[in-house]
Amino acid sequence: MKRIEVRNLYDQVAQEIGQRIISGVLQPGEFLPKEELLAQTLSVSRSALREGLKVLGSKGLIETRQKTGSRVREPRHWKQLDSDILAWRCALMPTQDFVNKLVEMREVIEPAAAALAAQRRSPAQLARIGEAYQAMADATDQDAWAKADLAFHESVLDATSNELLGSLFSVIDAALGTFFLLSAQTAKDFKYSLPRHFDVYDAIRLKQPDVARAAMLDMIADSKANLKGGRRRRAPAR
Repeated sequence: MKRIEVRNLYDQVAQEIGQRIISGVLQPGEFLPKEELLAQTLSVSRSALREGLKVLGSKGLIETRQKTGSRVREPRHWKQLDSDILAWRCALMPTQDFVNKLVEMREVIEPAAAALAAQRRSPAQLARIGEAYQAMADATDQDAWAKADLAFHESVLDATSNELLGSLFSVIDAALGTFFLLSAQTAKDFKYSLPRHFDVYDAIRLKQPDVARAAMLDMIADSKANLKGGRRRRAPAR
C-alpha cells in the first residue's frame, strides 16, 4: 500500500482532519472544533492549523465562514480524484462500495487504453510493458507483485501516446495500487492473474486492438470476481 508522505505541519493537519472526514468520524454538516481547541488537540500552532484548513477547503472537504467556523461538506463537493483524498480513502481500507467504483473506473478507462496501446505503441513502450510483466512473473511476495502490476498498467496507459491518459495515472495510482494489493491478498496464489496480463501484453505486441480491449476487460472482470470470492475461468487463447 502506498505510504502517505507528510511534508510539513499543515500537511499533517490536513491529513489528520481529512482522514476523519473520509472515514465518517466527522460527518457532513458537522462543525469542526474551535480553532484554539483544535490546534491544541493536534499539537500545532494556529497558523499551521489555518493553512491545513485552507488545504482541506481547496479539496472541497470543508467550507469556512467568518463567525460560524469550518463545517464538513457533503461528499458531492469533494474533489474525488484529488491524489490526497484517494490516498486517504485507500489508507483507511477501502469499503466494498469504493472497490466497486474503482472497478467501474477501470472498466471505462483501461480496455480503451489497451486498444489504443495496441494501435500506437512504440518498440520502447512495448519493451516497458514486457519488463513490467516479467517483474510480475519474478515477484516473490505480494508487495513486489502489486508494485510490478501497477507498473504494467502504467506502461499500458503510457503506450497510448496520449499524455492526458498518462497524466491520469498519476492521479489514480494510489487507488489502483491498493486495488492490486487487495486482489493479491485475497487470492490463494497472488500470481493468479499473470496469464491474463500476458494476454494483454501479447495483443499489444501483435497490434490487435480488439483482442487487447477484450483481454483487459476480462482481466478486470476476473479481479472483481476474485475480490468477491468467485474466480472466473480464463477464456481460451484467441
